[in-house]
Amino acid sequence: MKASVGIPDSVDELFARLREQFPRLDIVVSNAASGVLKPALEMTLKHWRWCMETNAFELNLLAQRAAPMMDSGGRIVALTSLGSVRALPNYAFIGASKAALESLVRSLAQELGPRGIRVNAVSAGVVDTDALAHFPNRDELLASFGARTPAGPVLTPEDVAGAVYLLCLPEASMVNGHTLFVDGGFAISG
Repeated sequence: MKASVGIPDSVDELFARLREQFPRLDIVVSNAASGVLKPALEMTLKHWRWCMETNAFELNLLAQRAAPMMDSGGRIVALTSLGSVRALPNYAFIGASKAALESLVRSLAQELGPRGIRVNAVSAGVVDTDALAHFPNRDELLASFGARTPAGPVLTPEDVAGAVYLLCLPEASMVNGHTLFVDGGFAISG
């Protein structure tokens, strides 16, 4: 099931349906991402709020709704991006919101950890998705990523999903508050 975190009422409706159909919730994956691709000096307060609310606050909203339905062993995984730790052209507000998201992951991990609920993030490299089509420098990003990635030029949505799956396994029960980079080694290359 899915909902748009940009519409909090739809999240409330989703969780109402979930409570009707399921006795508990085991895994929540937060993959909301939106923003404005412009230089920081051209951005407005409206742009800031849009990025922060969609990319960071949404995780808190989901955690507030999900945690009461989760038992020990529950997992919350948020998707973030390399822009949280790297300066990328025209990505200032999105990057700042993803850095805020990762900080929130750590705080929620601390709050929910004693209940056995683990909260982590997956930071993906450049994946050729529909969202990337909105980047004016899409081809340049893909070429740069491919040239600098030690493990190979292609990162797929399945690679990212595999990392999320890994964090949801019982064997990852002591991984909490962590951001797992899934980028084929891009972030470590010069």
